[in-house]
Amino acid sequence: MLNTLSGRFLILTTIFVMLAEILIFVPSVARFREDYLLARLERSQIASLALLADDMIDTDLEEELLLNAGVFNVVLRRNEARQLVLSSPMPGQVSETFDLRDASAVSLIGDALNTLIRPEPRLIRVIGNPLRDAGLLIEVTMETGGLRTAMIDYGLRILLLSAVISVITALLLFLAVRRLLVRPIKGVVQKMQNYAEAPEDARRIIKPTAAIRELREAEEALQSLETQLTQALRQKERLAQLGGAVARVSHDLRNILTSAQLFTDRIEMSEDPTVKRMAPKLVNSIARAVSLCETTLAFGRAEEPTPVMTLFPLSPLVAEVMESERLAIGDSDVSLSEDVPAGLNIRGDPEQIFRAVSNLVRNARQAITGTGKAGEICVSARAEATAWVIEVTDTGPGLPPKAREHLFQPFQGGVRKGGSGLGLAIVQELVRGHGGTLTLRETDGTGTCFVILLPMGDVS
Repeated sequence: MLNTLSGRFLILTTIFVMLAEILIFVPSVARFREDYLLARLERSQIASLALLADDMIDTDLEEELLLNAGVFNVVLRRNEARQLVLSSPMPGQVSETFDLRDASAVSLIGDALNTLIRPEPRLIRVIGNPLRDAGLLIEVTMETGGLRTAMIDYGLRILLLSAVISVITALLLFLAVRRLLVRPIKGVVQKMQNYAEAPEDARRIIKPTAAIRELREAEEALQSLETQLTQALRQKERLAQLGGAVARVSHDLRNILTSAQLFTDRIEMSEDPTVKRMAPKLVNSIARAVSLCETTLAFGRAEEPTPVMTLFPLSPLVAEVMESERLAIGDSDVSLSEDVPAGLNIRGDPEQIFRAVSNLVRNARQAITGTGKAGEICVSARAEATAWVIEVTDTGPGLPPKAREHLFQPFQGGVRKGGSGLGLAIVQELVRGHGGTLTLRETDGTGTCFVILLPMGDVS
């Protein structure tokens, strides 16, 4: 029970109510002591009236009057003279005097605590104002034993009543908390557990029903979270199914391309100059397509293959990318240029670097041809102190806001209509496999620039 919200609330409520009652208890006991002493003064004044009415009373009657008043003697000052009205033998000396005429609350509380702390009986003098202005003051002498006993009895009754009030109050608050907070919270937890059993099922998404504003806000936030999670899981499932389909297509396409490679030897034997010039490019394209199918199958297993790192010249690779793109450009007014030093060697996987640069150039070419206007694409490279830098710059229309928001997310960062949005995601994964980074340096209405940064590391 101590580990539950309602149980702890019950205990804390009981403690706080008891603390409040204790804070009230001390002034209450001080007030009881004051009333007790005032009652003794009142009785003493009434007893003294008998003597004032008849100056001659016998000793037995005087003793009975003092006994009923609970005092040893009574002094009444009616004018300027101080008169001992009633008296009896006192058991000792007066130890303290208490004047109730102008006593402050602090002094009354201090005197009450002092009376409770000191158990031994003491003889005290009490001074107060007579009732109905029947004199200037009245003074009595009394013992503290009966006063302390009455105060203890009153205090115990107050504490008992406080304990009962505390328990009843805490129980009522306990039931209210269980009704208004604990039960709705348990309902939310149960709905969360129900959703966790099958998060793909949209019927299990929580529906806000709480009447308490804060709890309803929590339910609405949870509903939004569960809705987004369900949508994401559905998208992941569709992507997984698409990945399986792509893997199967790539498997069959690889077999077809492998068969096509068998005919390349005959093509290379042709005497036609044009065929001789195009045959090596055809062979390279088919080999690259086979490699792409194999890496697609590897991607279907959730990762790109580890790059085979070698030191190779970058200029011929970029020239081959540009030559392939020139064939794809056709009659479009798109110019290609390259600015790669002839002696620049970089360390990496040539096939994967080819794919990365080719994807960026192809994206730029498709963006420019989509506008129907002229444009230029430039691939430049340089060596810096600790890294090689490859830049692909175009004068196209720039990336739209949606593409920038989901730049490297598969199936979400596509720019042109019908595009899959896989190109940049693939480039980023290939570059990351080399320990490098792919960043969008700038994009606006005048063009776009992507930068590949490959760390040099050990080039020996």
